[in-house]
Amino acid sequence: MNLHRYEKIWLALAGAMLVFAIVYSGFQTLALSDGPPSGVGIIDPEKIEETAPFDNPGVFEVGDNEYEVIMILRAFSFEPNEINIPVGAKVDFFLTSGDVFHGFQVVGTNLNAMVMPGHIQETKHTFTKPGEYLVVCNEYCGVGHQVMDMKITVK
Repeated sequence: MNLHRYEKIWLALAGAMLVFAIVYSGFQTLALSDGPPSGVGIIDPEKIEETAPFDNPGVFEVGDNEYEVIMILRAFSFEPNEINIPVGAKVDFFLTSGDVFHGFQVVGTNLNAMVMPGHIQETKHTFTKPGEYLVVCNEYCGVGHQVMDMKITVK
């Protein structure tokens, strides 16, 4: 098969772009720890209230301006329903669901996770700007889905 010179150039450019995209994605995920939210474990969805750390959902200070948020997402509600943290706080969210698939999206940020029953989802974010952040469920979870929201207040 005989390729024209321009075909060889376009094939080389396309190959180089593909290699660059793969290398950059790997660097971003592994070196910068900026990969997608990942599941960290499995939990019995019928025994969430009996299983640590979900037996005590809430906001916990774990270090200097570092917080852990333990959340349970249920039909049309987040538990806890309000979160207050200081500006610049690094927040590690641990999420689970006891009933159906839910979404966890903080409007105005790139924080977005799918929360599945029986799985523990972990995602992290640093809130650098003060204000009120709306959190919505972005996975349809039933007839009351549109009222499933909460707020994060950053002061």
